Amino acid sequence: MFENTDVQEAVKRSIQVEKNARDFYRLGASHMKDAQARKTFELLASEEAEHAKWFYDIYEGSDIPDFDAFMAVDPSPDSDWLSDLEKQLMAGFNVRRAMELAMEKELKLEEALRQMSDKITDSKVREVFLLNAKSTHHHYELIESEYARLMGMVHETDIDTYVRE
Repeated sequence: MFENTDVQEAVKRSIQVEKNARDFYRLGASHMKDAQARKTFELLASEEAEHAKWFYDIYEGSDIPDFDAFMAVDPSPDSDWLSDLEKQLMAGFNVRRAMELAMEKELKLEEALRQMSDKITDSKVREVFLLNAKSTHHHYELIESEYARLMGMVHETDIDTYVRE
């Protein structure tokens, strides 16, 4: 399937993607007026940093010597996560659109992680990609739930109540 150098390049890119996602959620949280929405984005930022650490821990390269220093670097100007959010900020921040953008990004990331895991023969590395895909799916569900709350939609925990009435 993949040679080790290709796998390690994918791991390195994944560290950067998770940092980009963390930066996206931090920036989004800083513009949220709704306290619960802000708290959701802050939680997601924290979890994205954790995901980056999972990848860092299996990365065999020596060009990222210190995880905390890497995470402290300013956001990447090449980040599609941030460029999409910054476009939205220039148009006037909209929490609904930020949530929609986050759900879109999480779905794409989950799909990419699952596709990558299918190509990896190293069980330890494949497990990190699959664990991350599962957590990314959970992020989508968390954002979807918060989106429903913000939009005044019926929350999934209330569906049985409404169906029975």
